[in-house]
Amino acid sequence: MTETALTGGCFCGVVRYRMQSVLDVGYCHCSRCQRIHGAPVVAWCAVPEEDFELQGSPQAFRSSEHGTRYFCSRWGSHLYATDSRPPSPSVGTRLISVYVSTLDRPALVVPQVHQWWADRVPWFDTRDDLLRVEDGQLPHPDKRRGGRSN
Repeated sequence: MTETALTGGCFCGVVRYRMQSVLDVGYCHCSRCQRIHGAPVVAWCAVPEEDFELQGSPQAFRSSEHGTRYFCSRWGSHLYATDSRPPSPSVGTRLISVYVSTLDRPALVVPQVHQWWADRVPWFDTRDDLLRVEDGQLPHPDKRRGGRSN
């Protein structure tokens, strides 16, 4: 998705990261993200684990039986999340979900899909033509057909 390495980190700078590639970018409307981030939607980018370099030691929080979220222990900036389930065959590698708001240059990535659309807050309207997926089962970016599904 992007040819340039992307960098980012927490508010205070004690945790930094570098990403060599981005597989996907989207919006998450799930109730868990809403509660953890205090926002109706969270923008994320999916990075292959082998393309993610971390400097510093973020705190880990087990947010579900398979998900762990990482944040700065000093100021609390939410940075990224991991999933312990095996990667889907269509992707073939584990992905790290980096929160777009922590990128140094968030405008370099552009969301392509909405996930967990069934959990959306109805008064928060996103006026775009991106695919809406009711749950978290996203089709591989190469396999998507464009446009709204509702």
